[in-house]
Amino acid sequence: METRSITAQVPMVPRMTEDPAALVPELAAVSAALFKVTGNGSVPRSTISLVQLRAGQIVGSTYLTVLHTGFLRKAGESQERITSVASWQDSPYFTGAERAALALVEAVLQPAAHGEGERVSDELYAQAAEHYEAQALATLMFAIGQVNFFIAVALIAKPVPGRSFTDPWN
Repeated sequence: METRSITAQVPMVPRMTEDPAALVPELAAVSAALFKVTGNGSVPRSTISLVQLRAGQIVGSTYLTVLHTGFLRKAGESQERITSVASWQDSPYFTGAERAALALVEAVLQPAAHGEGERVSDELYAQAAEHYEAQALATLMFAIGQVNFFIAVALIAKPVPGRSFTDPWN
């Protein structure tokens, strides 16, 4: 595989020329169901967006990073909180519950250190369970799954960053 020079211009066109949602119209129902599940109110929408922003950062998706940064801005989140998601462990801007959620998404998306142990340890699960009741913890789990569903689209099809979530191919 050919690598691009670090100084090369990145094109502002999607890699996949046809809209995947148009190719597979059943996606609309799946996407709507995922948004309904994560929007049940048991976890603040801002927490879900912080988690999904962190997921985009971890996998190196400009599309997801720009998308979730925009969602957080529209929700009135401060620039300090948005910017410090990448370094949340050292940031004073997050609650214990948000830290637990960010730790969960990192555990799911990053291999265990040195290939040892489970990605989501019993200790991490217990810490998250201290902050989230059963429905909220399940919702958080599905929010991480939701962004993982869209990670494949973001990395394979490469929609244009900064365009509307429902209109990246126009």
